[in-house]
Amino acid sequence: MARQPRISTRLSAASLTHLGAPRLADLLIEAGAGNANLKRRLRLELAAEISPDILALEIDKRLTALAAARTRVSWRKRGELIDDLNAHRRMIIERLAPDALGDALAILIRWFDLYSGLAARVKDTKGELPAAFAAASPELFALAETASDEALRDLVDALRRRPQDYGRWIAAADEALGPRTARRLLDGLDETTRKTPAGRNLLRRLADKAEDLDLWLSLVTPEQAGSPDIAADIARRLLAAGRVAEARAALEAALSPSPLNRRWTYGRSRTEGAPKLTPAWEAASIDVLDAEGHGQEAQTLRWSLFERDLSAPVLRDYLSRLPDFDDVEALDRAFAHAASHPDFEAALHFLMDWPAHREAAALVLARPREARQARSASADWASRLSQRYPEAADILLHG
Repeated sequence: MARQPRISTRLSAASLTHLGAPRLADLLIEAGAGNANLKRRLRLELAAEISPDILALEIDKRLTALAAARTRVSWRKRGELIDDLNAHRRMIIERLAPDALGDALAILIRWFDLYSGLAARVKDTKGELPAAFAAASPELFALAETASDEALRDLVDALRRRPQDYGRWIAAADEALGPRTARRLLDGLDETTRKTPAGRNLLRRLADKAEDLDLWLSLVTPEQAGSPDIAADIARRLLAAGRVAEARAALEAALSPSPLNRRWTYGRSRTEGAPKLTPAWEAASIDVLDAEGHGQEAQTLRWSLFERDLSAPVLRDYLSRLPDFDDVEALDRAFAHAASHPDFEAALHFLMDWPAHREAAALVLARPREARQARSASADWASRLSQRYPEAADILLHG
């Protein structure tokens, strides 16, 4: 008697093949009767087997239906909708694009065109819908990388129509959008795009991708340049291009009150001196000092910032520039400064994260009243100190 082949009941592609095509087809029809997404997926797979044109037509029909729909989508149905969107996107990328790149790009742009209408009618407190479109943006721009000039015109038109959305998607595309394609997209846009804030933001993101610093700079308004954080970004870009004097000028543009730095100038008169500036601005100013050849001034500023903020990255940067053995003495001085810092929590956080557990335990023992105050990190700190410094751990836990 012939032995029956062993068939595993574990679900896998290999085990299911033993059922045979007719039985699998029956099961899929049965499952699809109660699952609209599965039925649509099966139709897409059948269309892909026939030809790229039929697949494109089938996808286009579904996108048209979604664009025309006006009914609200509840949070219960949101997942189904996003699954449906992603299934059609995958068919565009995986099945249509290899055979018909131009058609795939045009249809994927139509897929992205659905966003504004869907956002208005989908209940989405978790932000799953915008996340799905942002996650798809690298695929859109990867297709654009190899598209012809004619095919790329559809994308240029889409950028012109919806600059705010595409500004976000360009940022989300990361490395998928390269300098050459960014330049091609810029060349397709005209001056009217500059007339709105969303348009300028779109152009600025494209200029960044195209590595066109002068264009990027031209799109920064004087009001924006007055923001310390934006001034720091400008200065870093100019430094990277070797334009040191311009980097200094960019930083100084944030020293006068402007609409975007009111939070640093509020309550100050012009005679009270420069406004309080942000960490990004201060870090950029240090880099500019180094580039200008003022290394000692830069080091002095690094130490001052460390004394004020107990910033470990600033201290590491400071120490890395000291001669051998001088860094050991400076580190001891830094630990001593932390021990006397008025903000106990900031000091202990710095010492624990450095890590300098001996100095952290000494701080706890020297300032037990402050150490006993309830803090979210106390249990973690106590756990890390408990083996070698049990007394300090006990103070943190049972103050």
